[in-house]
Amino acid sequence: MRMKLLSIPRAPAFVLILLSAGGVAGCNSNPVRDVAASLGAGPQVAPTPDFVARSRPATLDYMPIGTAVPQRPTPARTAEEVKAAEAELDASRTQNEAAGAAAADQGKTPPPEPIRLPANTSQ
Repeated sequence: MRMKLLSIPRAPAFVLILLSAGGVAGCNSNPVRDVAASLGAGPQVAPTPDFVARSRPATLDYMPIGTAVPQRPTPARTAEEVKAAEAELDASRTQNEAAGAAAADQGKTPPPEPIRLPANTSQ
């Protein structure tokens, strides 16, 4: 005699599998929460605070995939402008190095001479 693994008929088992697959595929829904919320026993949805609503845009504009990057609002620097900025930074660096060297020279005071104690003359 042949024994069946499951005693559930095929049609209801197939429907059960389809329903469970549909529930897993729609990951955005929670059927238990949805039923509880519809009966009034679920979590209460709080209204969005005013400061949150004011700080968020009405629509989120995402850059679509496959489109060109928008142009920069400011043009790129020319080679002369880059060289001028490098020269300005080099001048600032040499000025800071000179100020640091001057401060280091002022901090190079010799240490004080040790105190000489009088000799013990109590013999």
